[in-house]
Amino acid sequence: MSKRWLPCALVVILAGCTGDAGTGANEDIAAEIDAMRAMDGFVDMYWDDAKGRLLLAIDDFGEELLYQSSLARGVGSNDLGLDRGQLGATRIVRFERAGRKVLLIEENLRYRARSNDPAERNTVQESFAPAVLWGFESLGEADGATVVDATEFFLRDADDIAGRLTEAGEGTYATDPARSAVFLPRTRAFPDNSEIEAIVTFTGKPEGKWLPTVVSDARQFSVHLHHSFVRLPGPGYTPLPYDPRAGLIGLGYGESGFTDYAQPIGEPLNVAYARRHRLEKKDPAAAASEAVEPIVYYVDPGAPEPVRSALLEGASWWNAAFEAAGYRNAFRVELLPEGADPMDVRYNVIQWVHRSTRGWSYGASVVDPRTGEIIKGHVTLGSQRIRQDYMIAEGLLAPYDDGAGVPDDMLDMALGRIRQLAAHEVGHTLGLEHNFAGSTQGNTTVMDYPFPRVQIGEDGALDVAHAYDTGVGEWDKRVVRYAYQDFPEGTDADAERRRILDATIADGLEYVADQHSRDAGTGHPDGNLWDNGEDAVAELERLLEVRALALERFGERNLRPGRPLARLEDVLVPIYLLHRYQVEAVGKLIGGEYFAYALRGDGQTAVRPVLPARQQAAIDALLRTLSPEVLRVPPQVLALLPPRPPGHPETRELFPSATGAIFDPLGPAATGAALTADVLLEPSRAARLDRMHALHAESPGFADLLEDLLDVTWRAAPRAGFDGALQRTADNVVLVRLLKLAGDLELDPAVQAAAIDAVNGLDEWLASRLREHPEDAWRAHYERAAWVIDRLRENPDALAGLELPEPPPGSPIGM
Repeated sequence: MSKRWLPCALVVILAGCTGDAGTGANEDIAAEIDAMRAMDGFVDMYWDDAKGRLLLAIDDFGEELLYQSSLARGVGSNDLGLDRGQLGATRIVRFERAGRKVLLIEENLRYRARSNDPAERNTVQESFAPAVLWGFESLGEADGATVVDATEFFLRDADDIAGRLTEAGEGTYATDPARSAVFLPRTRAFPDNSEIEAIVTFTGKPEGKWLPTVVSDARQFSVHLHHSFVRLPGPGYTPLPYDPRAGLIGLGYGESGFTDYAQPIGEPLNVAYARRHRLEKKDPAAAASEAVEPIVYYVDPGAPEPVRSALLEGASWWNAAFEAAGYRNAFRVELLPEGADPMDVRYNVIQWVHRSTRGWSYGASVVDPRTGEIIKGHVTLGSQRIRQDYMIAEGLLAPYDDGAGVPDDMLDMALGRIRQLAAHEVGHTLGLEHNFAGSTQGNTTVMDYPFPRVQIGEDGALDVAHAYDTGVGEWDKRVVRYAYQDFPEGTDADAERRRILDATIADGLEYVADQHSRDAGTGHPDGNLWDNGEDAVAELERLLEVRALALERFGERNLRPGRPLARLEDVLVPIYLLHRYQVEAVGKLIGGEYFAYALRGDGQTAVRPVLPARQQAAIDALLRTLSPEVLRVPPQVLALLPPRPPGHPETRELFPSATGAIFDPLGPAATGAALTADVLLEPSRAARLDRMHALHAESPGFADLLEDLLDVTWRAAPRAGFDGALQRTADNVVLVRLLKLAGDLELDPAVQAAAIDAVNGLDEWLASRLREHPEDAWRAHYERAAWVIDRLRENPDALAGLELPEPPPGSPIGM
């Protein structure tokens, strides 16, 4: 923090000087600084080009500031999660001096005392340990500041890349100081922040499978680590208390807030704030007013057209939400200015990031850990996501007629998804949590995960023209209004926010958070990823009809001329599995309970079980997906799938195969059957069915579900030919899943008991079938099942070897 701006401040000087400060160190340091390149700003910086070292000069010990680390240039692997632009930890730090030692100390903000009593605050500080991030040696004094050599601090592994690689099984790595250096083009100082970047080289012995696929030499690779010293926000921001009903992200530490030992007895120790940007009206009393300082996001110019325009448009949707909250032009999206650094904390950015595979996108933020105020929004969008949507559109539309041009439909659909994705991730950086109930209420929010809505035209053609919505939804507007509305002076803001929530609840706008949606075992029927429709069962049936039409027409027209026919499998996989997420949505009805994040007195119904008839309808709908009609790949498709040619290796995006390089016609069936069986036999769902049946005899129990499952698989009338092979494939999947349940001693006892009983009943049934001497393939099928059951009774440890192939990855990869 330059003395030119603050009379008493922390100053960082980048300089080269000897590590041994003698009696004349003060004069030596001052003389050396005068000869160096100066970069004045929040932290004054000087660069010693001859020695390539950085020095800090500290003149106000105990002054708090924000320190942010980040990964400016990554390794390009979604599986490793070391992406360009990835934010590290945000810390509140201070410098303290003890003799010639200078310590950089991170405050422990998990435990606090929000009190005016210094002694009360001190007891908390002395009870919970802070962290010393670094220790520096004083090299002398210059202009009243203590000078330390900080080179090693900036060249260290600030984001624990080596540890993350070890945890991922990629090997043991360490930084190589001889091949690491400050990166001057991104080392700059500004009035409220100073940015330092370093090229850091790691060396080690590669042991994993991902790192060698994305670096030129896995024994040695270099990334760019970025460091930001930031002036803490000034006064005037009022923290927003976290309300679990509001749809906002909580302040760090597992979203649970912090412990405040100054809370009155009888009040909870835990205090939680919601995240949001600082935004104020120029005229708080006006129904609509411009903002004192608008929120501006900047799009990465490295995103190519037409993607760049789609990002600008989609992110701009949020202005409508701020207009609904009483602001004019309070939210803008622009192109990042030429020469601007996307890691600079002055810029809210939307970065376009390349990886070797498709992968997740993220909306992260630099947040003041004291208050929840968002200082910088930082969106990371993976560039291959658009290609996946484009390929899904190719699979649905079979658009490539001989001699015809490439239609615009696929690109239009893919760009529609990118607009929505930009809005979604920016929403996170504005403070909004996921709301996975939006798709069940007519898409009330962009904070759900959208699945393309494919329509069937009157002529039977598939239509993707309206696959994705445009604009933010009503839920989004309510959340922005709750978080950002600026109330006139004298207004009880807390009471007004309660009224906003009361109206949202009264209007029936539902909210189901991430924690009750992402896991298949969570029981809220509306908390689903990538689903559509108010009626999950009806949407599954409709989607199966869309899928059947796409598979019926699947052929060479799904692939551009001149491309290897084997690549048709890439397009086939997402079409064959088009229903996979709706299967999960229907599964949430089984043993499901509707619930609300109710507070006492807010009038919400806390818990409401799914009706028994609705649960049975869901069970029946899922069992139908195990039929040969759903599991088969059409014969004309099988005739078009040769082995992969040279230059087109197999990937994890393909179906599992037991037939080597030749396409396995039963591989897709095994995958589809496993996805359904995993939903039906999910252990926590099974336990809920058991409890519900015990409470209400009319509700289907887990034992009832197992009987239904065996009726449509093992005990179904055997078919001949390929349909029979499909039946046996589904049978084997069910048997493996059942045996896993029966042999798992860590399961709920009632669930394991029902599974054991079902296995024993199946064993008795197999014995009766074998006595009837069915057709050879079926007899062998029954004999193997009986043999497997007997062997596992004798040796339960053999269960470990009873595994099914992994299905192709789901949303978006690596699941």
